[in-house]
Amino acid sequence: MAGPVKIALVGMGWWGQKMLSVLQSAPEDIRVIRAVEPNLDSVRALCAGHGIALSADYADALTDPEVEAVVLATPHALHTAQIAAAAAAGKHIFCEKPLALTKVEAERSVALCREAGLVLGMGHERRFEPPVAEMLAMADAGTLGRIQQIEANFSHDKFLSLARDNWRLKADQAPAGGMTATGIHLLDLSVRLLGAAESVLCICEQLSSDLPQGDTVAAFVKFRGGGTSYVSASLANPFISRFAVFGSKGWVDIRDKAHVEAPDGWIVTSAMAGGPITTREIGKAEPVKDNLVAFARAVRGGDYPITADHLINNIALLEAVFASAKSGRIETVA
Repeated sequence: MAGPVKIALVGMGWWGQKMLSVLQSAPEDIRVIRAVEPNLDSVRALCAGHGIALSADYADALTDPEVEAVVLATPHALHTAQIAAAAAAGKHIFCEKPLALTKVEAERSVALCREAGLVLGMGHERRFEPPVAEMLAMADAGTLGRIQQIEANFSHDKFLSLARDNWRLKADQAPAGGMTATGIHLLDLSVRLLGAAESVLCICEQLSSDLPQGDTVAAFVKFRGGGTSYVSASLANPFISRFAVFGSKGWVDIRDKAHVEAPDGWIVTSAMAGGPITTREIGKAEPVKDNLVAFARAVRGGDYPITADHLINNIALLEAVFASAKSGRIETVA
């Protein structure tokens, strides 16, 4: 097939509306033709304004012959069943993070899509931020040498204003503080750079809010092939996003100037062995859009950079993070 991939946006809350907004600038690659949202009145006018069919039933998207792919911006616990239903209907799937809450569920979803010949995209837009993509290319080329350590923090206080019965704040939907909201991106990049994890120690505390699943989380990860990653996230301090990777030949420290909801560029500090420390600014980009475009191009036969191994290894690590946050002990990654 040719032309833009026709998709159904499933879940039209905060992030679903963000995706609809950014996709207006990518009409040649991807087009939203249907939306699914239980709270119809909340987005009826928005969808009408974009000429998008709206309904409350997920089945409507799966039975629509015009829909080639579904984009799931739905509660985490629904992903596995929704992916299975989409795969059975022959629809490609782009799923917001996390893919699942257990390794077994992640493996099931990956296998279903592989067996059906479907593309499974993942909402890890951090990989598509220009300085992060550049850093990953440097690591792949060996420019940074042996990757030794990673230090990363992704925090914000956006959830403090949410109603306390919101699914994003429920311990069964989003355990371990901000790990499923923000920390999961840092785990993904760590797995991308260092491979499968071996063990993790996670501390999750409720320090300055009434958020039921905790507001401050830190995880220290050891990888099977060597190397470590320290990942931290708070749901109760002002925005910060930092990812730093340290190798035997050089290091790179990337700081976002604003949340990816409204990106404003990046500040990159780096140094190579024997050289000076340099700092430069990188201008605005829209990684959420770029990830969705990469998914659409994969549906049309291109390559998608987030592999099945990355997806499964990341959720295996996430599951061990949950276990360690609960036990207070070092937990082995399955």
